[in-house]
Amino acid sequence: MNGEDILKLIGFLVVAMFVIHYFISCVHVQTSVIEGLTNPDTITTTSTSTISDSSNGIAGNAAGYAETIKAKTVQLQDELLISKYRKEYEAAIINMDDYINMLMLKQVLSLSSNVSPNSVFQSLNILKNSKDTLNSTMKFLDTQ
Repeated sequence: MNGEDILKLIGFLVVAMFVIHYFISCVHVQTSVIEGLTNPDTITTTSTSTISDSSNGIAGNAAGYAETIKAKTVQLQDELLISKYRKEYEAAIINMDDYINMLMLKQVLSLSSNVSPNSVFQSLNILKNSKDTLNSTMKFLDTQ
């Protein structure tokens, strides 16, 4: 064999290896995809209970759903530590209220002939709703 035949043989082997690799990867993908696979009817929550998606209907899931919400509430209480950081939270709410007041004043003063009055009033309504939400949050904080 001369040098040219050896190069042809090496080239043929490299191409054959790529073809074999491609074929094996296609077969591997096909084995991981199973036709007709369905997910189970139940999902597991963070607690030890299992909530059924379709077999019990909405009413059948109410108890598990209530437990899940209670667990999330307890988790948030543990994260927020309201009794320890109440003053900081109140200060943040008060500062946000002041900020919204300033934004509302800016919106009122920005009314000009170039700006649609409807957009200004929509922005003011959004800011007022934000103030109402902050007020509700402060009331909630006071009850804790």
